[in-house]
Amino acid sequence: MVDLTAEVRPGANRYMAGAGVLLDLTDYLAEFETVAVITGEKSYDVFQSYMPEKLPYQVFRYDGSASDEDAARLATAIGHADAVVGIGGGRVMDTAKLTAEVLHSDLVLVPTIISNCAPYTPVTAVYNPDHSFKRIGGQIRASFLTIVDYQFLLQTPHDYFIAGIGDTVAKWYEIEGLTRHLSDDEKTAFIRLGIASAREILAILLASSDQAIADLTSQKLSAAFGNITDAIIGLSGTVGGFAGLYGRTAGAHAVHNGMTLLPETHPILHGAKVAYGVLVQLAYTNDFDEIRKLLPFYQKINLPIRLSQLAITNTDRGHLREMATFSASDFESFKLLDESITADKVMDAIEKLAKFVENQ
Repeated sequence: MVDLTAEVRPGANRYMAGAGVLLDLTDYLAEFETVAVITGEKSYDVFQSYMPEKLPYQVFRYDGSASDEDAARLATAIGHADAVVGIGGGRVMDTAKLTAEVLHSDLVLVPTIISNCAPYTPVTAVYNPDHSFKRIGGQIRASFLTIVDYQFLLQTPHDYFIAGIGDTVAKWYEIEGLTRHLSDDEKTAFIRLGIASAREILAILLASSDQAIADLTSQKLSAAFGNITDAIIGLSGTVGGFAGLYGRTAGAHAVHNGMTLLPETHPILHGAKVAYGVLVQLAYTNDFDEIRKLLPFYQKINLPIRLSQLAITNTDRGHLREMATFSASDFESFKLLDESITADKVMDAIEKLAKFVENQ
């Protein structure tokens, strides 16, 4: 079986970003004879309010899960399409990817919010129908075209934008954790490029997030807003695209994935949980100086530093054990960081983090 993680897959075939570029969508799609749109209720309402005319294509609604089951349902309903167009947030993007894979269709992705790199990467976060995490999947086809319209994306809800920043912060800390023990000879040219990309992404986030959030609030297009948008949606996808398995997920995303088993966290956005997972990973690796550096940034833009900010009020180890067990399981990415990881060690890291935060 082909191992997609061993391949260099930096991202979308075409990436178009700028103010107003979405208004040319039908021109971009003109080469396709049959087009099917996959979207959500809210996503499509927002999209239609921006576009001057309705799209002349059949529209299909996903069920909110980003599951294999829903992709199969949609593929059956669509039957055939030369291109599948995903319009929405991360789960819509991933559903469109899964469906296009089943149909062997080209893929066009139109994000309606700035929250993660799903519109750019040929990678999916696949969930079960009950919204619990299932696996990270890879698609043979990358997006034929990803359209990022800065003007349109100014309607991104404030909390989604911040969650997108949180998810993207993890790019540096996960690749750094996964590669810190590699020798120079073990760091291939593309792994080095992934590391350099992640380092620059973090620099952009730390330098421009405050201004970009302010500009989102005031609905002002700016260089800062464009830079953060492209860092979250586009640049972040290059880290794993270049570095492969070394540039994908580690402890931060494993903690997120474990949290999906706690029903109280379901309303909490992906990036917020990942951002907290970054701190847990750093506590596990005893990088408390790095946590100390990050805390002011987290607090300034309102990223979570405590379990209570993730709706987890019961911090008893018994309540957290299922989450920690999943995070430390053999098929989760914490194992890539340290093969000796256990549920008890994850819970120890959470407790160490809590004590450290309270003493700052």
